[in-house]
Amino acid sequence: MHELALSQGIVTMIEEQAAAQGFTRVRTVRLVIGALSHVEPEALAFGFDAVSRGTLAEGAALEIERPPGQAWCLACERAVEVAERFDPCPTCGGHQMVLTGGDEMRVKELEVE
Repeated sequence: MHELALSQGIVTMIEEQAAAQGFTRVRTVRLVIGALSHVEPEALAFGFDAVSRGTLAEGAALEIERPPGQAWCLACERAVEVAERFDPCPTCGGHQMVLTGGDEMRVKELEVE
């Protein structure tokens, strides 16, 4: 379950930022996890709850935005939404697609004390 390692990375990043910026508690962690990122939000939330115990992020709310997959179709020259990698273009059915979004994972914002 790679979500546990990702959760640990988030907590580590929070602790580094707390040391750099001087906050002592995190109330909310806002993440952007694209639909094509291969990260299961429920597993990430479970892992975050487990690894944040005893840290300044313990009890923090985890809010997750899930932007859809986006691609540029080279055949019909348009931006399209895709549900899976390597899906055909929903407009023309072509497979000459360049993924442009929806595979990201980042911490968007921390609400701290």
